[in-house]
Amino acid sequence: MSKPSTYLSCAMLSLAILLSGCDRPYPAGEQQTNESDSSSAREVLAAPVYMRSDIIATPEEAQKLLMEGNERFRTGQPLSKDLSLSKRSELMEKGQHPFAVIVSCSDSRVPPELLFDQALGDLFIIRIAGNIITPPELGSVEYAVEHLNTPLVVVLGHENCGAVTAAVQGGEAHGNISSILSKITPALEKAKSEGTSAENLISKTTELNVENAKLDILQSPIIKERLAGDQVSVLGMMYDLDEGKVTIVN
Repeated sequence: MSKPSTYLSCAMLSLAILLSGCDRPYPAGEQQTNESDSSSAREVLAAPVYMRSDIIATPEEAQKLLMEGNERFRTGQPLSKDLSLSKRSELMEKGQHPFAVIVSCSDSRVPPELLFDQALGDLFIIRIAGNIITPPELGSVEYAVEHLNTPLVVVLGHENCGAVTAAVQGGEAHGNISSILSKITPALEKAKSEGTSAENLISKTTELNVENAKLDILQSPIIKERLAGDQVSVLGMMYDLDEGKVTIVN
């Protein structure tokens, strides 16, 4: 047989082998995995991109956006976010206009952007263990309210807060951790003075600690001025870790 004929025969045989496997069914597990991946991809592609007005002027509108976003997060229906270069460039050129300041705990389970389902440029976030307010945190809040005209300030506490638990349980605090616990102690003492039971002491102290942080913010002359003009609201909120739900505690 000539060489061209041999090459042709080999090529035809290889093609026949390849085609014979085209209709091979997937093993059950592999087929389910591929179908699941395809379904997830379709859901991501189908999710609408999150959009909002550039300027949110009222505290009521800002609060509504936060609670709607948390409901999407809680029910597992977050919207797609525009993280593109063009979006980042737009924020660079036009500046930021966050509609809410979130003072939250540093706990890795409490990411405000995710649990409120918000995008780039939406939230001005200040994170510190125990969501306490000291002069640097208060200055950051004042900056957002005065210079960025942010209409809503939220102090966000959460269940099972490690800083609050440490304050309640007592014991030795190493390094600068004691400076955090000392800010939480007044809430603990108030909870005890109200006759809070031992099993409820951590949760009650957590709520009172949020209230104390809110009161610290309200002492700011800048915040007072904006409050007088109905240009800002200051709220306390609590986040339930396993349910994913945020509630207002005022």
